[in-house]
Amino acid sequence: MQNEYMYQLLKQMKAGDQQAFHAMYDATYQDVYRTVSFLVDHQQDREDVMSEIYMQMWLSLDNYDMNRPFHFWLHGLVIRQVQRFRVKSWRRFRIFERIRVFTREEEESYWDQHTALDGTDQMISQSIRKLTDKQRTVIIFRFFHDYTLEEIATLLDVPLGTVKSRYHAGLQALRKYLWNLPPERMEKINDY
Repeated sequence: MQNEYMYQLLKQMKAGDQQAFHAMYDATYQDVYRTVSFLVDHQQDREDVMSEIYMQMWLSLDNYDMNRPFHFWLHGLVIRQVQRFRVKSWRRFRIFERIRVFTREEEESYWDQHTALDGTDQMISQSIRKLTDKQRTVIIFRFFHDYTLEEIATLLDVPLGTVKSRYHAGLQALRKYLWNLPPERMEKINDY
């Protein structure tokens, strides 16, 4: 039912219906923002990436194959825009800030602002943020979006072995970060 609604909106968007675009935005915003918030650290950067994702969605409608799953296509747009953002950020960093030491600012995450997280959820969220960008991307798409490792490889356009390596390294790092989690809360990790 959800996919039929999305496909209907896509058809209307292809016909130039801006109201359909607004409806699509409303229907997908939370899922996309949740993913972006784990992949991009700063609030302003997240908003920039979100704008680029939806602009790219509008511009690439003609290239969308209606026989492909919508959410897979949408997450592909997310990955490409986050990667473009990282490349631009790295170039800026190298050019303008070689002398300064790069530090990551502490800021409240989307999760802290919009949901009441207990200590375990905060610990898991913070641990995920400690992963490398590549590990974090695989972990987010595996556990939050339930993609198989093969689908993630296709989405990221990397070999399956690379995805498996990032996945296992990410899980190992998470276990290291969460080793002191109380035993009764270990079930919580498996829910992710």
